[in-house]
Amino acid sequence: MTEQLQTTRRVLIVDDERAIREMVCLALSSEGFRCLEASDAHKAGSLLREQRPDMILLDWMMPGISGVDFARSLRRKEETRDIPIIMLTAKVEEEDMIRGLESGADDYLTKPFSTRELVARINSLLRRTGGHAENTVLQAGSLHLDMSAHRVSCQGSVIDLGPTEYKLLRFFMENPERVYSREQVLNNVWGDHVYVEERTVDVHIRRLRKALEPFEHDQLVQTVRGAGYRFSAFR
Repeated sequence: MTEQLQTTRRVLIVDDERAIREMVCLALSSEGFRCLEASDAHKAGSLLREQRPDMILLDWMMPGISGVDFARSLRRKEETRDIPIIMLTAKVEEEDMIRGLESGADDYLTKPFSTRELVARINSLLRRTGGHAENTVLQAGSLHLDMSAHRVSCQGSVIDLGPTEYKLLRFFMENPERVYSREQVLNNVWGDHVYVEERTVDVHIRRLRKALEPFEHDQLVQTVRGAGYRFSAFR
């Protein structure tokens, strides 16, 4: 049986197929989650104005606003930008996976999928984005990561990061000057019990660098050819 998180966890399921929503809701309810349902992005937006879920399961192909476009809009809004998103889609090409992740999704699951795998992905994502805060501030030059506030800043300006990019930066700042392979990054940030493509690391590294670039800190995350990545203040 999969690990059960807090019974108050709310998951918003956004999918135009009622059968899929019902199947997912049944599986999640048995694991102690509370499910919210929406058949399109417009209805999902209305629900989000009323209550904040702990997780969003978002279908790619929907009438009107697509899941990709909706994910981008969620990441632009302060009140929803930190909500973890798992993209659900029938698209199986690597380019589609990268596009989904670059739109703001934190994970990607192709249809048809097993509900056991979905629950495992949800639990893993919630663990790495909703952990207990520590009274610790990590620093690299003018870059600060405040664990208690769950905030990254530079010279007083807040840097907007998605939950996965925050976790990735925290891992690197806690382990500077050491080279990690993609597999090691996956195991430490995503967990070795969940299968995620190694290419996913590259996508989130690009997103992290893009967020740090306006503050001239994108070069802190360095590519070590043939080995992996390293966080270093030395150019």
